[in-house]
Amino acid sequence: MTSASGSSAHLEAILARVSPGRMLATVTTLSSDDFTGRRVGTAGGAAARAWLTECLAGLGATVATDDFPVRAVPDVYAAPTVMWGEGETSTVLAFGREVAVHSASADTVEARRGPLGVAGSSDPTGRWLVAPTGMNLFDAYRDAQGAAGLLVSRAVDADGWQYTALAGPNPGPLPILTLDAGTHRAALAAAATDAGWLSGNTPLRRRDVTGANIHAALQAASPGGVEVLLTAHYDGVGDHPGLRQPGAADNASGVAVILEAARILSTARPPGVGLSVALLDAEEVGALGSAHHSQRLRTTDARPLIINVDGAGLLDQAAAVEAGGPAHALLALLDQAGRHTGVPLVAGPVASDNRRYAAAGLAAVGIGAGMGGYHSPADTPDRVDPHTLAAVARLVVAAVSLAASAPATLPSPIGDKR
Repeated sequence: MTSASGSSAHLEAILARVSPGRMLATVTTLSSDDFTGRRVGTAGGAAARAWLTECLAGLGATVATDDFPVRAVPDVYAAPTVMWGEGETSTVLAFGREVAVHSASADTVEARRGPLGVAGSSDPTGRWLVAPTGMNLFDAYRDAQGAAGLLVSRAVDADGWQYTALAGPNPGPLPILTLDAGTHRAALAAAATDAGWLSGNTPLRRRDVTGANIHAALQAASPGGVEVLLTAHYDGVGDHPGLRQPGAADNASGVAVILEAARILSTARPPGVGLSVALLDAEEVGALGSAHHSQRLRTTDARPLIINVDGAGLLDQAAAVEAGGPAHALLALLDQAGRHTGVPLVAGPVASDNRRYAAAGLAAVGIGAGMGGYHSPADTPDRVDPHTLAAVARLVVAAVSLAASAPATLPSPIGDKR
């Protein structure tokens, strides 16, 4: 019989194999020009998938991919040309910082020029209507028939970049541009005095594409044993014309953690515990990869414990953990792993693939650690903290290693907030 101290020493030896350098190399590779931001349905996404499939096969896993359709993915196919002014003065707005194309915009190639107006107040005909702060698109559309387009405010990150969103409302009838807060205030003030004008286009098409999940089986569970599924999404929001959006923290860092955990556990397999990996596509357009995979699991009556990592860029005091489905035993297991590794855990929102699995009635937790600058050119590999990568990888490895012996009824102070 193995003593508790012997088991602990064995686990420490396994955890000592975690390599921050190896994970940083993975993040750097996935963030490189060859993978062009990894948006679903792009050549860069396909290149990332091929590389990741090769990585998993190299661990001795049985690897397969599973295709699924993805409809109407927004694609800014040219940088918009936007300028505005008052009278004879004019200012060209910087794409990605001062102006961007809203994902619900209509597609316009040629620039439209018109006077500024206030949405809901001005005669809309031929005008670019500035929506006051707090006005939603539905209200802005209500009195916008005949307008040149809509202008809405969007916050920027600490580096001054606007956030790129692929998921959102269906396309509307008008061109829509997003302005940073300062430009929006100035345009709204000019519109209120009927003194401003704007010229701009919204080159945005929507593409029906094919997404593909990567599945890797490393070890089957013994009869009655625990099945663990490790997941992370490998897709990003993709590059814009002239703007690299590497997707390092979101979610090359999560993929790096899962690959590292799989690498270590492939040679230090916990007895009786089944282990598989799913690297998921199309998370950025509504977590469609995990929605597809969760239904596959339901049809086979598989009930794995699912650990999803959505970002391991920077650990800010504690890693956020969100639980869903019948996750009490999984939370208890994760709490044990956190105590063993010294990684602080706190209940918090992790809005990612874990929610799709939970909605399908599966036990799932999402882990998130630091996402500053994500969905923008600021999400670069040099900002990913190696200590955070190591901490989250150790947490995942410990959780899987402890799965064979973890009592299913152990309470967890993390809390199940379902």
